[in-house]
Amino acid sequence: MLPSLLQETFRWPSGKIKLSMTIAIGADHAGFALKDQLVQALRSAGHEVIDDGTNSTESTDYPDYAAPVARAVASGAADRGILVCATGVGMSIAANKIDGVRAALAVNPEEVQLTRRHNDANVLTIGARYTDAAAAAEYVKLFLETPFEGGRHQRRVDKITQLERK
Repeated sequence: MLPSLLQETFRWPSGKIKLSMTIAIGADHAGFALKDQLVQALRSAGHEVIDDGTNSTESTDYPDYAAPVARAVASGAADRGILVCATGVGMSIAANKIDGVRAALAVNPEEVQLTRRHNDANVLTIGARYTDAAAAAEYVKLFLETPFEGGRHQRRVDKITQLERK
């Protein structure tokens, strides 16, 4: 059911953003089921997906999945990243250790949009225990289609980049 929901959700207005993106995605055991649904839905919507695992509900360590997704985004191999764990917080902490990554936790639709508009977030983290499939679909849609505003926000993002260099 989620793939068809996301397929319908991921209809972008022409010219707003790239119609097809490369999305790196990963999850630990707690986020495995939701991640697999998102992978299927993103592919159905025409996106190239780099699935960095996990591939089961067997206990794993979230940094092992956050790192390759974050590195793919930081290197430009992926346009955006999505990470799923129990709360989304561990993934966010781990991903933000990689220079060039601005990972943000999906809490509600407005905050997801603001993380893109004001912070140019390039990795979205989702808490599988607190986010149902429909909300996750909405968050991913907003994350992928909301542009960065630039302007005064660019100055702030540049200051974040400077912090990484120190």
